[in-house]
Amino acid sequence: MEPTRATHSAVNIAAIALATLAGPELRAQPPVDAELASRGLHGYIASRAERVPAEFHYGAGFYASVWPLIPRPIAGFQIGLPSTWILPDNSDNTTEPLCPPGTLPRDSWPERGPTYDTVFQTLEGGLGYWAGNRFHYGPPKFSMNGTTDCYTNEVASPGWSFFYNSRPLADDRLGIAQISNRLLIPPDGLPFSGAPSGELLGYAYMALPLTDARNAPQPTGGFSWTLFLNAANFKGPLAYYIPECWSRISRDHPPAAGRGLDARIASGRVDGSMEINTVPKFIARDEAGMAWTKIPELRFPVDASGRTTLVRDVALYSKAALYDAVLAWRRGGEAPKGAFAAAGTVRPKVATGRVGYRQDEREIDGIHELATPTIFDDGAFGLQWKAPSADGFARFPQYFRDGAAKQGEKDGEKDGKRVAVDASEVPESLGLREREFPSPSAKPEPYSAEPLAGAWAKPGPVAGPFTAKLVDGSTVTYHWYRFIDQPVFAQCGFSDAERAALQSLIERMHRAWPIDGEYLAPPRAGTLASFDSNLFVTPPKGMEVGFVPIVVRQEITAP
Repeated sequence: MEPTRATHSAVNIAAIALATLAGPELRAQPPVDAELASRGLHGYIASRAERVPAEFHYGAGFYASVWPLIPRPIAGFQIGLPSTWILPDNSDNTTEPLCPPGTLPRDSWPERGPTYDTVFQTLEGGLGYWAGNRFHYGPPKFSMNGTTDCYTNEVASPGWSFFYNSRPLADDRLGIAQISNRLLIPPDGLPFSGAPSGELLGYAYMALPLTDARNAPQPTGGFSWTLFLNAANFKGPLAYYIPECWSRISRDHPPAAGRGLDARIASGRVDGSMEINTVPKFIARDEAGMAWTKIPELRFPVDASGRTTLVRDVALYSKAALYDAVLAWRRGGEAPKGAFAAAGTVRPKVATGRVGYRQDEREIDGIHELATPTIFDDGAFGLQWKAPSADGFARFPQYFRDGAAKQGEKDGEKDGKRVAVDASEVPESLGLREREFPSPSAKPEPYSAEPLAGAWAKPGPVAGPFTAKLVDGSTVTYHWYRFIDQPVFAQCGFSDAERAALQSLIERMHRAWPIDGEYLAPPRAGTLASFDSNLFVTPPKGMEVGFVPIVVRQEITAP
């Protein structure tokens, strides 16, 4: 799997990790000869679906397991649980650069040329822990994320980027329109209720014809990539990326016109993969100069056969799944129930392979052999453990030392390996076993669009502010907006007729598609996870259809 997200994230996350890893928790520990550093573990536990005909490139989804990967929150920690990765299909372009000069890929990643198609636009996000998260509570969160313009901007909620900034995106960089009038979308991601231990969240992106192709404000296609969720307490569409957010790059870079996700089907690549990105480590050297390291405890739920299911029921969709029915609905036809039609669904075979784990750019021995990526008999993808624990969890090794080097090198020299070892093998004099990784800041800076201005204030909300206290220890403030008046649409320049048509469609959707309906096919095994019940809201009287709750602030809950 290509390290697109890791390569990009290293630029943004390294500074965050190093800054947060020097907090008071670290200074309070007994002094020992061990240094806290990043690059403790990196690798992809990857699956990949087989290629299917292009007619099934209009949507993709799967079920992913939800569980607390780490026993407690840790600063500067980022691992994505199985997540999606969708690109526009530009296979017909072999020479034209899609990323303009001045963007990170064009200026710094020549290996992605000449077209830069793998880093042009992506639909990413999913379940995970991210170094930029501000409100921590134990289990992972779910977050959307789209890279709209060669990783110059990322769009992860109706107001904010992917945890990078306290202030919302500029009005003309917003990209997500909220559909649901029942579930809040906090900028720090959606938390789960209870203590999930391998329950499933189903999600899929489907290209829907919510608007027609347009020529303004730049040539824009008619694909609205819409997120559908299947949890125990929420089912159906949550939000979608407006086509204009994908076409926007072509305004100043004409070669990108018609090449974005607004106008192109997906490449057909589906990666239900874990990206191990930013993991802190302690490193110490013994008297002989041998490096010994410690990483946080990483745990995985296992069944009686020593298996961890990561992803199951991968599905790819054609227009017949839902696109055609929505288009007919827009044109005056009957309301579809919202279920993805079996006739428009294909379930591809899934494959996996060896994981090349690394620490400080050195290969690691001892993890892949312990937890082998496997496609199980029922088609699910996960890890087969050699020695599962008796408490329902299996664990990666935490301790490593310099090991066998390449031929002609001595142990521990550059390009040598790191070898997993038992805690009992670590010299007591190094103090590694006693070291505790620092916790995140207890007073994170809030996300805030207040005071409301620009697209947030004109046309502006019709009710609020209201607040909700979430299980992650944060409080969100939200206002009710008429759907078409939410901030993302200010950039679009819709005519009155276009505004009325889109507003009418969403009103019909609110009436016809309840949050306990059937949309994605249920998982063939397993039970569904539940979102934090405090995310759920009830529209004010008179606003039951056609209005949506938009979060304008998220801050730590006052004691």
